[in-house]
Amino acid sequence: MSSKATVAQTFEEFVRRAEPRLHDALSALYGTDRGRDAVAEALAYGWEHWDRIRAMDNPIGYLYVVGRDRGRPGRGVGRPVLMPIDSARTPWVEPGLPEALGLLSGKQRSVVMLLHCYDWTMAEVAEVLGVSKSTVQGYDRRAMRRLRRKLGVPE
Repeated sequence: MSSKATVAQTFEEFVRRAEPRLHDALSALYGTDRGRDAVAEALAYGWEHWDRIRAMDNPIGYLYVVGRDRGRPGRGVGRPVLMPIDSARTPWVEPGLPEALGLLSGKQRSVVMLLHCYDWTMAEVAEVLGVSKSTVQGYDRRAMRRLRRKLGVPE
């Protein structure tokens, strides 16, 4: 097998592992459409710089930062567009939740979505976001307090 084929194969294996995690994390941050675009941007960057990125300790976390930066507001798009809830097709969800999530900071929203919607562990969230587990706990605690206040739910 040629060196170029080996590089392509290692990148493809990485994408199989990383893409779902990047999609969850960036969609939690930016909403579905912008999140998908940010993943595509991050993976394209990853392919262009694969020789350097594959040697990193946390390549998924690095590409999360690339996607976060390339999908951020100021690139022609405002706050994240969180999908309205279709009550006929989904289990009951508090109708005010999408708006309340949209009011959180990007990091808080990512942490809440990854922990409570996608069932990621604190360690998984910390790895992808490139922060400590205690930082993830702090974001989660503050975000949940803010969501409860906004939705009128007692602590």
